[in-house]
Amino acid sequence: MTSTMIDAPDGGTQVFVIIGDPVEQVKAPQLMNAVFARAGTNAVMVPMQVSTYDAPALIRALKSVSNVAGFLATVPHKFELVSHADHVGAVAGAAGCANALRRNADGSWSTENFDGIGFVTGMREAGHIVASKTIAIYGAGGAGSSIAAALLEAGAASVRISDISPARCEQLCARLERGWPGKSSTMAAGRHLDVDIVVNATPMGLSPEDPLPFALAGLNPDAVVADIVMKPAETRLLREAMASGFKTQPGFAMLAPQIDLYRQFFHIPDPAAGGASKAASSGDLEP
Repeated sequence: MTSTMIDAPDGGTQVFVIIGDPVEQVKAPQLMNAVFARAGTNAVMVPMQVSTYDAPALIRALKSVSNVAGFLATVPHKFELVSHADHVGAVAGAAGCANALRRNADGSWSTENFDGIGFVTGMREAGHIVASKTIAIYGAGGAGSSIAAALLEAGAASVRISDISPARCEQLCARLERGWPGKSSTMAAGRHLDVDIVVNATPMGLSPEDPLPFALAGLNPDAVVADIVMKPAETRLLREAMASGFKTQPGFAMLAPQIDLYRQFFHIPDPAAGGASKAASSGDLEP
């Protein structure tokens, strides 16, 4: 069996952490540790569950540890993570949040948000066209914000955003307006029935008792129903959408493309190329 982790951490091990609340659902540690092993890199990623209240102090403390090389963040810490960066990537700047933070050689920290880039890549790989499409997104949190920015960057005609916090929707639309004037708007719940793609970017679906994040009845029959919840892999939303004949996109399809983007962002060598990795996303991640 191929090892998915280094044999044992030592004084030279570079430590990466992923923070969340909850964090038990994350798949990145297993996937990234496999990347480190294949690349022959003395590194390890560990998950840490931390509350919103305690996250700022934890991030500051870990940044002071010289062999902590980087962070990933899941719900609800993506807005917090971006505030700890010296250099903010293009999508993170538009979204106002980040899911990756890297220590640079000069001691500064760079950040980017790969949720949206991974989502768009996964949609394209599945054959779902996003350019020129009208898209509804439920959830204006970290993932929803990044997905909205990446979809507009990929040429979507418009995005409509619904969230339990109207203020959060308005703040996101204001940020998006600077880059893509007139292409984003707030949306009342239920006003998604005519769109081409509808995305669940909320935590609804993590628990089997959760209600659907939005109604499927009356939805455009050609619409794609996308979920970003990764555990369970097949959420109630996806099951009911498939049973109703809709095209679907599961949450893991957003994560899978991100693993290589994380590898590049963290400057982990590409085992397939046999050499040092290239900088991710051309120059957008660097100051």
